[in-house]
Amino acid sequence: MLSKTLGVLDTILSFVEDWSLFIATTAALLALFFNVFLRYLFHSSLTWAEELVREVIILTTFIGCSAAIKARSMIKIDALPQVVTGLKVPLVFFSNFVTGIFAVMMAYYGWKMAALQITTHQATIIMRIPLVYLYALMPAMGIMMFIRTIQAIYQDIREIRSKAEDSTS
Repeated sequence: MLSKTLGVLDTILSFVEDWSLFIATTAALLALFFNVFLRYLFHSSLTWAEELVREVIILTTFIGCSAAIKARSMIKIDALPQVVTGLKVPLVFFSNFVTGIFAVMMAYYGWKMAALQITTHQATIIMRIPLVYLYALMPAMGIMMFIRTIQAIYQDIREIRSKAEDSTS
């Protein structure tokens, strides 16, 4: 049951990550291309292009955190597990635990910050995007990271069990 649920969540999160990153990056690249084109040919530029790119960088950073957990490409120091091989499994679980704590904190404090933005009604300077949308990325990223961390822990446990079964047979 857990395996099927995590599989469905993986499919949903992969779809959200892949398409949101693709669409956001494409939009930013097109805006920058047209901005450079207008600047050099017509000596005029789009005032909102740089703000859009800044917001896309924020979006791709937060969504990319979840994708990095899935790809197992989070930044970590792995010198100690290479030297002391017996510490590899405990340190992997410790790393996942710390990532899970960070994800919960991002969800909690991101929710509080987004709620604060609802009361202040702030918006970006040029495009007038309500900042609550940008701050809402933090709890969404925290939830996505937490789900991805649970998936990573589940995969690690399955690998350990399969290695134990292979060594006993």
